[in-house]
Amino acid sequence: MIFGKIEYLNLLPFHVFIKRFTRSTQQKLLMEYKKNVPAKINDAFLNRRVDAAFISSIAAKKSYHVNLGIIAKKEVKSVIVIPGNADKKDVESASSNILANLLHVKGEVLIGDKALRYALANNDYIDLAKLWNEKYNLPFVFALLCYHKDKKLYKKVEKEFLKKEVKIPQYLLQKASKKTDISPHDLAEYLKLISYGLDYKAKKGVKKFYTEAKRV
Repeated sequence: MIFGKIEYLNLLPFHVFIKRFTRSTQQKLLMEYKKNVPAKINDAFLNRRVDAAFISSIAAKKSYHVNLGIIAKKEVKSVIVIPGNADKKDVESASSNILANLLHVKGEVLIGDKALRYALANNDYIDLAKLWNEKYNLPFVFALLCYHKDKKLYKKVEKEFLKKEVKIPQYLLQKASKKTDISPHDLAEYLKLISYGLDYKAKKGVKKFYTEAKRV
């Protein structure tokens, strides 16, 4: 089985979990990883070059998914727009570019670790998840864990991942800090902004996004 892996900080807890999960369930030898940015993983999944992945919500509409996602209840800091007269999309993104359009925000879209670095160092940005929440009082779901087959396996992943909070070892925080040039403290604080369980309000958020996206 090939799992599409997005190496953004917001999925660090899941990557820690899945490494332990595959080791304990004897899936490790069966799982390969294909690494890339969200837009490329979307394409690989939709063309069946990967069997499962966190897929941008706009691309996941017609795919099977479990109740796991990348969710911002309010602010997120890693999906932002730097205001300006000219629009500039982030080529790594799918949902975030559309989100900026439907919220009528002009400027440069930034997602992922580079967006977080910018947000930590500057104040002149618009947090798209925060703006969405202020407008609709709903979480924004950036991605859903989608699969082509092995539903039973991914339902088990959902159940086990949501059972308890994943603790990130300090050595992994230090490693991520060195890779991203973001302090371990800021990384830990950032992860508090991310949720993963697709609850009732998150599902309403996804449906609202799909409805609004049709108008863009």
